[in-house]
Amino acid sequence: MSAKSPGVRSLSVLAGFVLLLVVVFVVAYAVGRQAGPVAPGLTPSRGGGASPGTGGHDMGGMR
Repeated sequence: MSAKSPGVRSLSVLAGFVLLLVVVFVVAYAVGRQAGPVAPGLTPSRGGGASPGTGGHDMGGMR
């Protein structure tokens, strides 16, 4: 068995963790693409309409 220095070992552990994160995100993205939209017909807003900040989500007279 060869002994690795602590710096090389921690670097390989970090690289393995980053690779694991990339794989998890790629799989999650692929599953999301296959599943499709959450609600049929749901599209991004095209803008226009009400002014920013007047979306009708007012909390009334709460302070």
